[in-house]
Amino acid sequence: MAGKKVVLVNDIWQDIQHHIFTYALLLLVVLSAFSVIYTTHLNRLTTSELEILLTERDELDIEWRNLLLEQNSLAEHSAIESKASKLLNMKRPSAASEVIIRLP
Repeated sequence: MAGKKVVLVNDIWQDIQHHIFTYALLLLVVLSAFSVIYTTHLNRLTTSELEILLTERDELDIEWRNLLLEQNSLAEHSAIESKASKLLNMKRPSAASEVIIRLP
């Protein structure tokens, strides 16, 4: 029984040596297939992440435009004047309370 195992191992080894080029090509084909699978997987992950980032960019762009509109509306003189009168109880000075300073 042990003799048959040794003979079988020798036959396999001789077959591998005889067809080494074929086995090398087979190994390269398998490695190439796995590299294609891995590259495709990375490509899909990157594409998915890109879509998420583009959506987030669009949302931030919309928020930024809304903030610009709000800033412009708050910067108007009428809005400032109404907030000053409502929140701080400020009033326009009358002509009698104005003081004019003249420089020599």
